[in-house]
Amino acid sequence: MHIRGDHAELVVGGRLDVRSAADARTVLHSAVDDGVGDLVLDLSELDSWDATGLGVIMGAHRRAGRCGRRLVLRGVPPQMQRLLVATRLHRILAIEGGIGVDSLPRV
Repeated sequence: MHIRGDHAELVVGGRLDVRSAADARTVLHSAVDDGVGDLVLDLSELDSWDATGLGVIMGAHRRAGRCGRRLVLRGVPPQMQRLLVATRLHRILAIEGGIGVDSLPRV
């Protein structure tokens, strides 16, 4: 997993899973704490995530809210969009451009 960017926009790539969760959490919390306004999390380079990775995203979302910020997901791959819809988290998280539920491929 790799994360690059600053306190306004981060690009996450690779796998966001139990092995990378602690490092990702540290970077995301620092970005939330050090900035103002929306924090854009670009997931277009993300290969996969597991429940732990999704928990990191939700934790950053909650932390951003407590800091008066908003976490905005950008470039969410279709496979991950399906997971957000299945868990109904697409109703909670801010997703740039939204998710076209009807256009997602069925599994």
